[in-house]
Amino acid sequence: MKKKRFNRFELKYRIKAAVADRLAKALLENMVPDPEGDVSGSYAITSLYFDTPGLDFYRAKIEGLKFRRKLRIRRYGQLSASPDAAVTVEIKQRINRTTQKRRVAMSLADAFTLCRGEDAGPFEDPVDAATASEIEYLVRSLSLHPVCTVGYQRAAYMGSSYDPGLRVTFDRALWVRDPKFALTDDGARHTFLPPSEVILEVKANDAVPLWISRMLALHGCEIDRYSKYCEGVRCLRSLLDSDRIPAEEDRNG
Repeated sequence: MKKKRFNRFELKYRIKAAVADRLAKALLENMVPDPEGDVSGSYAITSLYFDTPGLDFYRAKIEGLKFRRKLRIRRYGQLSASPDAAVTVEIKQRINRTTQKRRVAMSLADAFTLCRGEDAGPFEDPVDAATASEIEYLVRSLSLHPVCTVGYQRAAYMGSSYDPGLRVTFDRALWVRDPKFALTDDGARHTFLPPSEVILEVKANDAVPLWISRMLALHGCEIDRYSKYCEGVRCLRSLLDSDRIPAEEDRNG
């Protein structure tokens, strides 16, 4: 069961796939694969991101604002167009170095209802009701709309009883797609991270354990302000721009 609300520190690294393989092997000495994935802790993640008409969420990240947030509908596992498919609607925000997340689990149909700024209740859990109310308010007040769908394959590892809040993930094969296809398996996927690279994320409740810091330093890992959402938006924009540029033979008449 995924937590509905939490605060934690998150560090991101853009590393070579060969380094990721060595790190994953070393992590097994102190961590275990995420039981929600396969035997290696691997599973697919697909997110439909929302933003304002002026892409304020995107710009906040690019400009490095201390307070920024995102709204997304997220599907864990294989994609599905079924209205009953299980998804979560998530608000993810960052205040200085702390990442906060609030999410509510619901059907895909209800998630679309909520993200149109409509009431998707009732909710038995008051925490869910509060989160849904906040999402509904954000969508209405900021005129949020779907901007892009981002997907990738994640391998996740969890800490032991000594590091209960520790979580390390490796994200590969990142792709983006036109938001009109939402969370279905339709539409062309556009890769925006080379197969030779992996996005590593280290997440901890308080401080990152010393043994993790030493391991990353040993392998030459350097912090990178990488954003899957922002890179996905950039990729779609570049494709649109290239479509607007006439071919050489057309320009020459």
